[in-house]
Amino acid sequence: MLTTRYVTGAPNWVDLGTPDIDGATAFYEALFGWRFQPGGPEVGGYGLFQLGGRTVAGGMQTTPEQGPPSWTVYFQAPDADATAEAARQARGSVLLPPMDVQDLGRTAILADRAGVPFGLWQPGRNQGLDVVGEPGALCWTELYTADVPAAAAFYHSVLGLETYGVDMPGGTYTTFGPAGEGEDAMFGGVVALADDPAEQEPHWLPYFEAADPDAVVAAARERGGTVRMPPTDVPEVGRIARLTDPYGARFAVIRSEPSQSRAGQA
Repeated sequence: MLTTRYVTGAPNWVDLGTPDIDGATAFYEALFGWRFQPGGPEVGGYGLFQLGGRTVAGGMQTTPEQGPPSWTVYFQAPDADATAEAARQARGSVLLPPMDVQDLGRTAILADRAGVPFGLWQPGRNQGLDVVGEPGALCWTELYTADVPAAAAFYHSVLGLETYGVDMPGGTYTTFGPAGEGEDAMFGGVVALADDPAEQEPHWLPYFEAADPDAVVAAARERGGTVRMPPTDVPEVGRIARLTDPYGARFAVIRSEPSQSRAGQA
């Protein structure tokens, strides 16, 4: 279960890179009620998406040279420099070397063996997102990859993540959790691209909790978003939809079943 009791290897931040931060702000405000608090020049315009005054994500305007529009999931690291070196040793890559963000923390952007970007956040004054697991906030993550065992080995080597097999309708769902925390701390799944024809390339996909996924999907359609998977009920998991925003950033929403912490695969 994703919580704000952040431990090593757990997701503790998520942010959006977009070519139009004003347009993206209007889009996500319509879907989730988020408000954007822009940062100053000292942080390059990086700002915070907030819900009821609590931070649920970060965001900034990016250029094509910085990569395509996307959501990036960040994982807690006690030492961003050592973790970046571990990624290199595990045949991943460092896309953005570790750097301090004032006294807030230290960050880096890495890529796994398949080239999938992900972030590190070494907490300083900022421990991570203010809220997770509530409507409008991050509640689950999924990694889509061509080689599940290779991905599991990479993230175990770099972040210490442990994998579990969860019985689901139609097969076994592989999940990630922080080292030593047990199955109750699972925060994400790993899905083989071959098992989901809707997914064409490897990537991390953030899920945001939604009280009414159908209403979120309708709002996204009205505002230029694309529905990649319509609202679908997954037994014992919840009602899920996958979307892209008007600029191409992929995300998903779920109304979780009571006592369920995993989104699962449809």
